[in-house]
Amino acid sequence: MAKIVYGFGSSHGPLLSTPPEQWDLRAADDRKNPQHPFRGSAYTFPELVDLRRGEKDFHREMSIEVRCSRHERNQRALNRLGEKVADVDPDILVVVGDDQHEWFLDDIQPSFTIYCGEQVINAALDQEKMKTKSPGIAVAMSAYYPAEDHIYPVPKDLAHAIIQGAIADEFDVAISATQRAGPKGPIGIGHAVGFIYRRILKDRPVPVIPILLNTYFPPNQPTPKRCYEFGRSIGRAIASWDAENRNKRVAICASGGISHFVIDEEFDTRILAAIKNRDTETIFAEPDNMFRSGTSETKNWITVAGILAETELEMNLLDYVPSCRSEAGTGCGMAFASWE
Repeated sequence: MAKIVYGFGSSHGPLLSTPPEQWDLRAADDRKNPQHPFRGSAYTFPELVDLRRGEKDFHREMSIEVRCSRHERNQRALNRLGEKVADVDPDILVVVGDDQHEWFLDDIQPSFTIYCGEQVINAALDQEKMKTKSPGIAVAMSAYYPAEDHIYPVPKDLAHAIIQGAIADEFDVAISATQRAGPKGPIGIGHAVGFIYRRILKDRPVPVIPILLNTYFPPNQPTPKRCYEFGRSIGRAIASWDAENRNKRVAICASGGISHFVIDEEFDTRILAAIKNRDTETIFAEPDNMFRSGTSETKNWITVAGILAETELEMNLLDYVPSCRSEAGTGCGMAFASWE
């Protein structure tokens, strides 16, 4: 049987790859956004400023001194994760992330997708596409996409075992056996996987199985409980992978989260503690309307918690870094964890 030897979770938001003096570029996008999901409701930017007045000194939080401190902590945590993954040197990496209209659009949007092709491409940064993005996104795109195409092997046999296990556990998963293509050729794997390869693995060709969740787009986002149970199915499939693969060492990654684009430190603290303590009652009790916009990526972490539930690995929160970019408390609650 294969063995899960390591797990980790990492935020992947654009602020991680943006110099702190340029965080205002993303704040400009926030001010234009008419719908900011926050604690089950949605607000305009001015409404959010009024709502959160007195909650915290966001003007201090968005000062360049605090931004630089937060940025340094984020980079230290990312470096530690990179070093830990390099030390473990897994044979296979399973990355649980979300697709944000990168492969799947309105014509089809599966709740759960397992990629099982021969290989996966992290396509080169598209300079023309970069020009269509807001400055706050464009400045960070090189953190997700390399200067030239990078090709990574996919362990198809394990991907098929996970698919078969999911079907046996009554999950009607979608599969993707061929990378989607556009007018310029294959569409690269999305940001959730691309960031892990670029920033954590430093483009090393570790065999990867991308598992993509629809956390963002209604009406078919899976619930926290469904994500956790899906994770447990994946964990069982890996643990029972056939005898000839008994020496394969597998690492698991949760990519994304935690709260954004409105930082909610109460939510982050509660959910991270529940994941660490294997407190499924708290996880399942969290209303689904709390998982909106970028905060929905927390479901990637919940899925990984399910994968690791029957292992002896324990979660260690390396750092939690609320990284604020506006007077409304917009930004990202960055989290970095290691299961060892």
